[in-house]
Amino acid sequence: MTQYILLRHRDIPRLNQLEVYLQHGGFEAFKNAVTTKTPQQVIDQIKASGLRGRGGAGFPTGLKWSLLTKDVFPRYVVANSDESEPGTFKDREILENNPYQFLEGLMIAAYAAQANLAFNYMRGEFADLAAKVEANIAELYAHGWLGQNLFGTNYSLDIRNKLGAGAYICGEESALLESIEGQRGQPKPKPPFPADKGLYQKPTVINNAETLTNLPMIVARGSAWFRTFGTAASPGVKIFCLSGSVNRPGNYELPLGTTFRVLIEKHGGGAPGGRKVKGFIPSGASSNVLPATDEILDCPMDYESVAQKGSGLGSASVIVFDESVDMVWAALKIARFFKHESCGKCTPCRVGTRLMLELLERVYNGEGQPDDLRQIERLGGVIQRGSLCGLGQAAPNAILSSLRHFRAEFEAHL
Repeated sequence: MTQYILLRHRDIPRLNQLEVYLQHGGFEAFKNAVTTKTPQQVIDQIKASGLRGRGGAGFPTGLKWSLLTKDVFPRYVVANSDESEPGTFKDREILENNPYQFLEGLMIAAYAAQANLAFNYMRGEFADLAAKVEANIAELYAHGWLGQNLFGTNYSLDIRNKLGAGAYICGEESALLESIEGQRGQPKPKPPFPADKGLYQKPTVINNAETLTNLPMIVARGSAWFRTFGTAASPGVKIFCLSGSVNRPGNYELPLGTTFRVLIEKHGGGAPGGRKVKGFIPSGASSNVLPATDEILDCPMDYESVAQKGSGLGSASVIVFDESVDMVWAALKIARFFKHESCGKCTPCRVGTRLMLELLERVYNGEGQPDDLRQIERLGGVIQRGSLCGLGQAAPNAILSSLRHFRAEFEAHL
């Protein structure tokens, strides 16, 4: 990348100050949308750009907006800045260093959805950062970018910052909405979907913070410009969070379709001490582990290609394991995380994650029997099929895939 789209603060010093953001075209895209375009025209532009959700599922953003139940108001837009997935730290960098581009994206999404109230939901550990974002929002009111009858039109918009209590489950959209309403943060069965009955039982759009940060640049420069990056099916750039056994961990903004090898070896500097990379998780603790074969390392990092290799790109939080890492130890840490973060609403997740942890502890401590590995596989399938929401459905992924690709390491502990 010669020029950043999302991490523009790396090119522009002090971009987290409003006057600097305004000097570089800040809020012109929002003003242009409100004063010269209809909400449907904004939706059509985002559809044409091919922008897909950057939070996990990769669902087309413009299509999500167009699914709002017709002629039902009020509507709401929610920014999911919860970012609780292990190994994911991209949204935090945006919120700290490029907050106004994110807020402008949230404002554009609100206008497209014909919503007059938007929320930014942040996890409880972001308390200090939330106070800064509150100050950013207050500045927008003071400068007339938020409030009533914006730019002399009949469109009005308010933004509220909502801080959660630090629960991983609140990254799941229905649990997030429950938390905003002051309820216990637990998922709800679907349907109905948020586009029909979301926040306060009204049509609601929920987008990840990184997704929204793309919007001002797309509206300002056009859909065709955005499609000059990435692939035909996965256009644009993506922030890849690289961590684990690498010399240079951090956030890397790269075009979708860049290979894992380029990310890990060129940008990350490979594994420390000259060791070989053994495997990695492409999308945090909830995704399948992949072995670091040449075929996998040369796989393009886009939604379709990674799925074909048996995992998912998701939020693109790549956690690397080199040859010194015991994969049973890694699986145990992940099992401990999901057991702790299960909200307890459904039995397969509440009980299953506890049993999975007990089995892995037994294996790791050298007390396991061969049948324990078969039990882990059977139990993982039950949790995946029976859990209510994505937390339980994804909880066994890294464990089962580690067992599949690195079975000899598990057997060595028996």
